[in-house]
Amino acid sequence: MKHRRVTLGAAIVVCIASGGVAGCTGGDDRPSAAGQSGSVIVPGRPGQPNQTVPATKGTVRPPGPADIRFVEMMVPHHAQALEMAALAPEQATSDKVKALADRIDAAQRVEISQMRSWLRRHARTPQHGHGSAAAPSMRMPGMATPQQMDQLEDATGEGFDRLFLTLMITHHQGALTMANEELVKGTDTLVQEMAQEVVVTQTAEINRMRALF
Repeated sequence: MKHRRVTLGAAIVVCIASGGVAGCTGGDDRPSAAGQSGSVIVPGRPGQPNQTVPATKGTVRPPGPADIRFVEMMVPHHAQALEMAALAPEQATSDKVKALADRIDAAQRVEISQMRSWLRRHARTPQHGHGSAAAPSMRMPGMATPQQMDQLEDATGEGFDRLFLTLMITHHQGALTMANEELVKGTDTLVQEMAQEVVVTQTAEINRMRALF
C-alpha cells in the first residue's frame, strides 16, 4: 500500500549519535541543534523556534481509536483461527484442507506477534485469551460460536472438512470487515499496513477455500 506522507513545511532532521560521531548536520552542513542521541528537530513555523523532541516520540500523530480497536480485536480473532487450524492435522481428510490450515496457522501466528508488539509499544494490554472465549464486549464479526467450535471439535473426516471450510470462510469474511473499517477510519500507518495484509491474504484464502467445496 502507499504510505501517507505528511509535509511539515521543512525537513525533519534526525540525529542519532553513534560510534565516534556525535550530532549531525543540516542541509547546509552546519551542526544542528540536536546534539543529543536519538533526538528529532521539528522546524517551527515562520518566526517561531525549532523544537527538539525524542526520536521515539517523533511520530506525526498517535494512533487513533480505530487503530487501537482493530488491533485489540484482531488478536483474539486470529487466536480463534489458530484453534480451528490446530484441529485439522488429526481430524481432516483432505490434504488440501490440512495444507490450508497449516498456512493459516503460520501466517496468523506471525501477525498476532506483530500486533501484540504494537499494543505493548502503545501501552495497551495484549489479549492473551482464546479466541472462542472472547468477552461479550469484544464480539467480532465472523467469530464461530462456542457451539460451532464444539461441533468442529467433534467432527471428523469429510464432515470436518466441510464444517472447517464453512466456519473459516465466515471467519475470514469477518476479518475483512474489520480490516476494511480500519483502512477507512484508521490513522496509524503501521496498523493500516497490517489491515491491508489481512485483506490481501484472507481474500486469497477465501477464494482457495471456496474452490475446495
